[in-house]
Amino acid sequence: MNLNITGHHIEVTPAIRDYTTGKLDRVLRHFDQVTSAHVILSVEKLQQKAEVTLHVKGKDIFADAIDADLYAAIDLLVDKLDRQVLKHKGKVSNHAHDKRLPIE
Repeated sequence: MNLNITGHHIEVTPAIRDYTTGKLDRVLRHFDQVTSAHVILSVEKLQQKAEVTLHVKGKDIFADAIDADLYAAIDLLVDKLDRQVLKHKGKVSNHAHDKRLPIE
């Protein structure tokens, strides 16, 4: 998986990079068909914003979160992303097993 972490009006330190990759690993445990992820961390006045675009086969999943603390925003972001990925995984797996029985 390609992981790209960028900062907008903020320097992405190794601590923030490690924290973000560690949290995104949780999403990868649930769904391993992720091709790439693009994380943008930004600061707007007193609000810290984290957003991610996750590229999976057939769909792009987007989530964002705003908080006063950047680490809390990353936590909220990963929670939202995890719910969306599990929902997508459920749709993909249900669609594959939705074969109708032939009428005899």
